Amino acid sequence: MTAEPTPIPRSGARLGQEYDQLRKTGDVHQVLLPDASLAWLVTNPEVAARALADPRLALNRRNSRGGWSGFALPPALDANLLNLDAPDHTRLRRLVGPAFSPQRVAALRPGIRRAAEHLLDTLVATSGPTDLVTGYCNPLSVQVIADLMGVPEAGRTNLRAWTDTMLTSYPPDRDAIRRAVTELHGYVVDLIDLKQQQPGDDLLSALVTIEQDGDRLSRDELTSLAFLILFAGYENTANLIASAVLWLLDHGGLNVVPISEAIEATLRHEPPAPVAIRRFPTEDIIIGGVTIPAGDTVLLSIAAATRGADGNAARLAFGNGPHYCLGAALARVEAEEALTVLARRLPGLTLAVPPSQVRWRPTFRTHGPAELLVGW
Repeated sequence: MTAEPTPIPRSGARLGQEYDQLRKTGDVHQVLLPDASLAWLVTNPEVAARALADPRLALNRRNSRGGWSGFALPPALDANLLNLDAPDHTRLRRLVGPAFSPQRVAALRPGIRRAAEHLLDTLVATSGPTDLVTGYCNPLSVQVIADLMGVPEAGRTNLRAWTDTMLTSYPPDRDAIRRAVTELHGYVVDLIDLKQQQPGDDLLSALVTIEQDGDRLSRDELTSLAFLILFAGYENTANLIASAVLWLLDHGGLNVVPISEAIEATLRHEPPAPVAIRRFPTEDIIIGGVTIPAGDTVLLSIAAATRGADGNAARLAFGNGPHYCLGAALARVEAEEALTVLARRLPGLTLAVPPSQVRWRPTFRTHGPAELLVGW
């Protein structure tokens, strides 16, 4: 462990090297976050993997002793999977898990493919260097999550603006984030009302009516879950697609290796979520030989864990244990379709700038190119 807190690595082309250096100097580090608060960063791959499933590390913010700020959500949105522990988390996962079954996700492939084709129809009509992030990766992910949740076309522009404000604004504008949370919350409430009156063949309609042994989602649980899916459902996937494109182009082209191999390599070396969501020890706990007091903020380094010696380490990009990402299968399918269509339509895609000059998102929370200028 370092004697003085070190600034947490932020997204950038040298992110992996920064985490590699931290791993060499210790398993656990006290780090300084951008808001000047302190947290414990676990960088040993094996230790981080075990800690991801450790029930003594709670997600519920009530276990924090005030060291974590984040951005506050209205009370009606607290009943989400990123702020619950067993048994509440277990019950909620049991109810909503079937909605993300492999069969349901597989059925989305044709729609994802059509959306990718449509976006490329527009993209290839442009001339000069084109930003693939804003022209393909981001809009594709927004469209997929909007289609999944049954968001009307009229609401999709606002959806993207709200989520961008909450997830990617840097430095964070607290007032803008608060407004975005409030507006998205109101939109979710109205959308749920619409689905209750006019259910359709979409995930939100299914969540409104889902029932197991007489158990159903409460109004707050439904609102919290819909909010979480809408605001967090596209950012990581968009980053995964953009980073995978960059990885392929940096290794010879879109058709040099199988798409699945490129996705696994990206998940391992450029995971879209460098750190897992914050956790709070429910008791004084020893992690990697370091005693961490109850209530302190703990960040488990996904970026360090996926770069571990284990050949299957890429699986940790979506977490481990009971909080393994509910949308992991959807993210993989979306990335596979996005890259497959891109490789077929634009096999001669090239970077307009050297890989070392690609701009990355300047935050420790998400990892991906902020811009990806390409030509063909």
